[in-house]
Amino acid sequence: MILTVPELVEQAKKSVNCVSAAEAFKSKNATFIDVRELAESSASPVENSITIPRGVLEMNIAEHCTEAEMEIYVHCASGGRAALAAEQLQRIGYKNVKAISSPHDDVCQAQKNQ
Repeated sequence: MILTVPELVEQAKKSVNCVSAAEAFKSKNATFIDVRELAESSASPVENSITIPRGVLEMNIAEHCTEAEMEIYVHCASGGRAALAAEQLQRIGYKNVKAISSPHDDVCQAQKNQ
């Protein structure tokens, strides 16, 4: 059986810790990873967030996140790519990864309110 993208995202959300943007930005020592494409993040950046598009995440994450226990929050436009990315980061060996399930506008607002 071939899964649809929504089904795949739903499975990923069950295997990762998903949080709201407001909850994520309460953290003071976390690393925030934006997995949107470069054009998306350039058009509407999230300050103090590292952009690593989902398609190259596995190849580039170690440049920015060097310790398995680092607190990492992953975000995107709607939460789907964030859940898939968080799931993959867990497979790689990161222990403290959370997906922000909020839409991008909520991520921007929560970041401003911190």
